[in-house]
Amino acid sequence: QVHLVESGGGQVEPGGSLTLSCSASTDIFNIYNMNWYRQAPGKQREFVATISRRGITNYADSVKGRFATSRDAGANTGYLQMNDLKPEDTAIYYCNTGSSGSPSWGQGTQVTVSS
Repeated sequence: QVHLVESGGGQVEPGGSLTLSCSASTDIFNIYNMNWYRQAPGKQREFVATISRRGITNYADSVKGRFATSRDAGANTGYLQMNDLKPEDTAIYYCNTGSSGSPSWGQGTQVTVSS
């Protein structure tokens, strides 16, 4: 099973930006979509963004126009650029990939948006 490691989280003021990275131990992003999810305290994990192996992206309505996902297939790394961050974006952000029957998840990275 592929090993995923997220990085880039931190604390930022409202309106600020962060870029998250997801590094994979294999070239799995050339096979499966790379997905971003997040989980806020007391809430269920929710979908944030996805990018297919062909580079097609899709976003949750709550982040459209503010977040952008991309990937460097050669580096087995995906990214989530987050702009105009809001307090409600505070959550642990997870990278996910693989088949529906055998998904892989990273350990998550904390994003906190507060003044």
